[in-house]
Amino acid sequence: MTLNLLGIKTVPLHTRANEGFLPSTSDCEKLINSRTKAIAIVTPNNPTGAIYSSELISKFAELAQKHKIALVLDETYRDFVDTMPPHTLFAPFQTEVSKSTSSWRSNVIHLFSFSKSYRFPGHRLGLIAASPDLLKHLTITLDCLQICAPCPPQLALASPGLLPILRQSIQANAQSLKIRHNIFRTHLPPNWTIGSQGGYFAFVKHPFVGIPAITLCQRLAEELGVLALPMQFFCYDGIGPDLESLGQSRTDWERWIRFSVANVSDDMIKQVCGRLHECERHLGLKAE
Repeated sequence: MTLNLLGIKTVPLHTRANEGFLPSTSDCEKLINSRTKAIAIVTPNNPTGAIYSSELISKFAELAQKHKIALVLDETYRDFVDTMPPHTLFAPFQTEVSKSTSSWRSNVIHLFSFSKSYRFPGHRLGLIAASPDLLKHLTITLDCLQICAPCPPQLALASPGLLPILRQSIQANAQSLKIRHNIFRTHLPPNWTIGSQGGYFAFVKHPFVGIPAITLCQRLAEELGVLALPMQFFCYDGIGPDLESLGQSRTDWERWIRFSVANVSDDMIKQVCGRLHECERHLGLKAE
């Protein structure tokens, strides 16, 4: 929305279910032209939950450097991955994968939010890590977009020794999320397909051919008390022909649903999966 208000055109990089909704650098490079200013990736992803490997992130950094454009790396959910750190872009050493990406300050813009890891959603507190030269321009732009930044939480988080104390609860929360993901995967009906899973989310294809996710999600909420978001909420109008040109049939792509395992109990996840088992009987639907 902000990009649209600034008159910046966004070009979607489509991902595929059979590839775990992971983005392709080769597909991305085909979209780059003389007007391209940046590549933006989100990992763990929202809505798919897909977690991009360190190698894949490095390849995107290399691609951005090759074309002399920025790589915007949104890692709002970075604390909820098994492997830490999630990548080596900021490492002071070089590896085979990161040889050409060690000077990340030249083009990497790292985004983070304290809303998820540190549970400060109401304060809208985030973080941008980039080169000092770029931060000067970002500060000017943000000053025109956000008035009265939330100073109290900024001052609180700047207190010496506070973040290491909070890290303990973050690690415990990450472990709880991992357990909930496992419970969801174990109890989900076998004909519901998980395409990717990570962070707060699982991206799942329902088994009822010919019924768009947006239609099913409304019925799930109204008739079974299950709240989940359809893939249509995260797409631009007219995405169908673009996906179909990539070989993805309408009967497949329109059935994906985002489930969240955050802020719910283990037992509640089991109850939700139990209600999904009852879909055919209660909603009068026939699974493929």
